[in-house]
Amino acid sequence: MKTLYLDTFSGISGDMFLGLLLDLGVDQQQLELELAKLSISGYKLEVGREQRHGIEGCRVQVHCEETHHHRGWSTIDKMLAESDLQQSVQQTARKFFRRLGEAEAKVHGIDIDRVHFHEVGAVDAIVDLVGVAIGLNLLGVDKILCAPLPLSHGMSKCAHGALPLPAPATLGILQGKPVYDSGCDKELVTPTGATIVAELAEFSPLPAAPLGKTGYGVGGWKLEDRPNLLRGILYTGEETAADTDQVQLLETNIDDSTPEQLGNLLELLFSAGALDAGYIPLQMKKNRPGNLLTVVCRPEQAAELATLIMRESSAIGVRSSGCDRYKFKRRSARVKTDLGSAGVKLIYDGQQFLRLTPEYDDCRELARNSGQPLQQVYRQVETAAYEQLDLNLNS
Repeated sequence: MKTLYLDTFSGISGDMFLGLLLDLGVDQQQLELELAKLSISGYKLEVGREQRHGIEGCRVQVHCEETHHHRGWSTIDKMLAESDLQQSVQQTARKFFRRLGEAEAKVHGIDIDRVHFHEVGAVDAIVDLVGVAIGLNLLGVDKILCAPLPLSHGMSKCAHGALPLPAPATLGILQGKPVYDSGCDKELVTPTGATIVAELAEFSPLPAAPLGKTGYGVGGWKLEDRPNLLRGILYTGEETAADTDQVQLLETNIDDSTPEQLGNLLELLFSAGALDAGYIPLQMKKNRPGNLLTVVCRPEQAAELATLIMRESSAIGVRSSGCDRYKFKRRSARVKTDLGSAGVKLIYDGQQFLRLTPEYDDCRELARNSGQPLQQVYRQVETAAYEQLDLNLNS
C-alpha cells in the first residue's frame, strides 16, 4: 500500500506535481512513451534539477509550438476517451478536465459544452494533468493525503484580462476544502493543482507512520519568504484489505418534522457533500416516536452540515464526533450496452476484484428510455462490464 502525503507549504500546480512524481522515482522515458499515446504534438518535455532556497528538486517544463490554442472541454474529453492510455489513467485524466470544465462553466455562467479552456486547454496543461495521471499509475500510489492549501492575494493576467487571486476557478474547485491566507501575492495554487487535490486527495495532518521517501517538485517562482517547492512523502506499508480515513459523525434526534421535511433534508445533505446519511426510527422521551438522523461527512464539512440540519429540521442541537472509516478500494468505469452507456463502481479487496455495482441513475435513465424493467437493465450493464473490463478475476 503506497500513500503519498503532499506538504503544500508553497502551493501546488500541475507541473510541480509532475516534477514531484519524477523526483520520487517515475521513469521519464516511460512517462513520455505513455504521453505519446495522446493525439497532440508540437511540444517538448524538459526535465531538470533546480534549487529553491538551497533545496534541490525536479523541475518540469513543457515547451510548446502553440502559443495560445483554445480547446473545448468536449474536445479534450473525446481525445482522452479515444486514446490508447490505460483505462484507469484515462478515467483519472477525464475526471480532472471534467472538474475544471464545471468550475469554468460556473464562473462564466455557461454550459460545460461551451467551455473553452484557454491556458488550461493549452498543450502544456494537458501534458501536466495527463502526466500526473500516468505518473501516479506508474508509481503505484493507492492514496493521496494533503495539507491545507495556501491561497494568495493580488491580481493575475490571463486570457480574460486581469483576474483576482485566487483565480475564480480555483475558488470554485476548492469549495469546502481547508485553505489559509499565505500572505503571498504570487499564484501558489493554480486551477490545475487545485483540481488534482480536489479530485484525488483527502485533507489530513502528517500520518503517524514511519517516514518514507521524500521528493520535491520545483515551481517557477523564486520567492523570498519560502522555497517554491511541492514536497511529497511516499509511505509504503503492507497491503490491507480495507483502507481507512478520518470522518465526522453527526447525529441528532428529530421528533416533530414532517416526512416531507425529512426527505428534503436528506436531499440537501447529499447535495452539500455528505458522504452518507439516513434515519433510524426510535422511541423518544414522553413516548413520542421520532427518528435518529446520522450523517457521515468529511471533518471540514461538519460545521456547515450541522447548521444545515438545524435550519431545515426541528433539531436545535447536533452531536459531533470524529471516527475512523474503513472502506474497500473502489474505482469507476463506463461500459457500453445496446441501450446506451452506463457507469459501474468496481470494488476491490486489496488488489483483488471483489464485485461491481451499476450506477443507479444511469440504469434508471436507460430503463425509462427503453421501456425495459430496471432489474433487466442492471443485468445487461453487469454483463457488459464483465465482458469489456479487465477485472483480473483470477487474481
